[in-house]
Amino acid sequence: MDESDSMAVIRHCIAIVAVIAMGAAAYALSDILTPLALAVFLSILIDGFVRVLSHRARLPAQVALTVALLLSTLLFGGALYVIADSGAGFVNELLGYGPKLNAVIAQAAGLFHIAVPPTLGELFQQLDPMKFIAPAAAGLKGFAANALFVLVYMGFLFASQHGFRRKLVSLFPNRATRENAIHAFERIRNGIEQYLYVQTVTGLIIAASAWAVMSLIHLDNALFWAFLMFVVCYIPVIGGAVAVILPPVFAMVQFPTYGPAVVLICALAVIHFVVGNIILPRMQGESLNMDPVVLLLSLAFWTAIWGLPGAFLSTPLTVTAMVILAQFPASRWIAVLLSGNGDPESAGRSRVGYTPGEAPLVPPAPPDRPQKRRSVTKA
Repeated sequence: MDESDSMAVIRHCIAIVAVIAMGAAAYALSDILTPLALAVFLSILIDGFVRVLSHRARLPAQVALTVALLLSTLLFGGALYVIADSGAGFVNELLGYGPKLNAVIAQAAGLFHIAVPPTLGELFQQLDPMKFIAPAAAGLKGFAANALFVLVYMGFLFASQHGFRRKLVSLFPNRATRENAIHAFERIRNGIEQYLYVQTVTGLIIAASAWAVMSLIHLDNALFWAFLMFVVCYIPVIGGAVAVILPPVFAMVQFPTYGPAVVLICALAVIHFVVGNIILPRMQGESLNMDPVVLLLSLAFWTAIWGLPGAFLSTPLTVTAMVILAQFPASRWIAVLLSGNGDPESAGRSRVGYTPGEAPLVPPAPPDRPQKRRSVTKA
């Protein structure tokens, strides 16, 4: 092995150690980084909304930002109202499903030839719900605190946008390096925006179609289930499975026969198949350029590090990591493994080089700063 090969191996080892160290730091600082990451991605979402209002509706930048913040607040408040209103009714009805759940458990036990099937109360006691209630309460308390931190971080992020250009010039005095950094930032932004746009549109299609089917068969709390399906669309792989399985299970409990549950699970499977195999590929294209196995592994990784917020942010975080890793020769091989077609630079490339009428991530880069001449005094 010659010297160049040895240096390449050393660089690769350093890149692996750096990635592991960053993962350990993300886990250790999860309480600080989780609300910051949520604030960054919400800011990107709102910033895209601002640019749409500015260049489609011809609104001034400040007016567009105010309208975007107001609409986002109304949407967030509406989501909380749906959760509070429909969720309360769902919990009340769930308490009355005890006898029906016992019957379903008895039928399932008969399929497995269990002589004495357990009741719901016995299962409830064996599960020891106090072990789960305390962490759930702590999680709700932490969610309220994180929501406050997310709002604070968002305010500071929007306030610091004006100084981003000067920071960029100071960080990258060379024009070519600065242009590469701008294109990397734009690829990250475009990839995240495209992902959020696609998941939002497809989530609305799934939720609206599922609500129509659940309303036709008169499933209780159809609006709550539709809202839950929309939310879990942002969780790769597992979200779709939850959306297909849970409503039919409760349909089995609600109705005296299994006919509505069979109709519902078939309808939900068809909806997800059409959206996932026809609509989603046409909308998403190659904007993410991530391997399907990487999507699943990133979901497990970020969920283990940051919990539920990590599950929602797993895909945007992995896209960001792939674009950043592709900028350095020592870590580019990791980005190649994360990509879907072996070209990590293609992530978010469809909209890089913003079209006329669309604001760039940062203003056009100014020319290189002239170097100051130092005066030399003669001895």
